[in-house]
Amino acid sequence: MKNNLKYVTKPARDFLIEKLGLPEPDEFCQDWEYIVANASRIEEFLAFYEKTLLNIEERFALMVIIIASFNDYLNENNFSPLIWNRIKNLLEKDEAIHMNTILYWSLGDEDLEDCFAVTRYMREIKVRH
Repeated sequence: MKNNLKYVTKPARDFLIEKLGLPEPDEFCQDWEYIVANASRIEEFLAFYEKTLLNIEERFALMVIIIASFNDYLNENNFSPLIWNRIKNLLEKDEAIHMNTILYWSLGDEDLEDCFAVTRYMREIKVRH
């Protein structure tokens, strides 16, 4: 299954807004999936991903929100191996859907000090796949 999703679609966004009570974007919003990221809701987002029958576009969109939320979490808290292992398992299970997300957050060969907090963990997945 090869999939090259790169953008959150409107139907996936609308579904997540309805089901998770996320704020709707205003007319000028460009990065809705990053704006709605919320470190305090990461467990809820993970449970929804794990327990809900989602199509490919919905899984892609929700994972972008999850990774952005985990990045915020890492900026506010210590690393949580429990949360990371759940995320990593979902990324690896649906690797074909999430490869562009993995590559985005991995930031190529940039020095880790100049990267996102989550970059080092995303690079672990990138290297293995």
